[in-house]
Amino acid sequence: MSSIAIVDYGMGNLRSVAKALEHVAPAASVRVTSDAAVIDAAARVVFPGQGAMPDCMRFLRDAGLEPAVRRAAASKPLLAVCIGEQMLFDASDETRTPGTPTPGLGLFAGRVERFRREDLVTANGTLKVPHMGWNRVTQAAPHPLWDGVLDGSWFYFVHSYYVVPADRAIVSGESNYGSTFTCAVARDNIFATQFHPEKSAAAGLKIYENFMRWNP
Repeated sequence: MSSIAIVDYGMGNLRSVAKALEHVAPAASVRVTSDAAVIDAAARVVFPGQGAMPDCMRFLRDAGLEPAVRRAAASKPLLAVCIGEQMLFDASDETRTPGTPTPGLGLFAGRVERFRREDLVTANGTLKVPHMGWNRVTQAAPHPLWDGVLDGSWFYFVHSYYVVPADRAIVSGESNYGSTFTCAVARDNIFATQFHPEKSAAAGLKIYENFMRWNP
């Protein structure tokens, strides 16, 4: 039986993620956990996050789970969601100290930036931040987690910041909110999304279903 650990460091949408995984893989063992040993033992790991980047990084480290997340990222299928995706990068402009970016895990080169007001001006008015609601996602590159998901499908977003990868080769999905931004990245055994698959109806459930079958 496949086992999956959902990393609980106090800053994730954990119940809805667990319910989505249980729906697509009823025979799997799905555990929401703050135990590094359980994360190490799991065959697959989901790394969610919501809230503010400085708080997420602090909670992750205070929970003693950063090493376990790093080990998972190096060795097994890892799906990061929302701020979980942002935390994979070098640094974020979301900070408690103006002018000093919040360091991330540095697993991917690049930064996390806030939507710029000048990019949000449209013919119909200025878009609001946070970006909250449904947006189409364009698949920038083929990937097993996109299997069965139509290009241009709608996904649910709640965010004010987005990742800006240093290497375009890892960009797997893009969306548009005033301007085009990266909303999914992939490399080796890691796939990460800015949108919430667990809140994205059939298309989101398909991503979780594909994740359970994925053998990178």
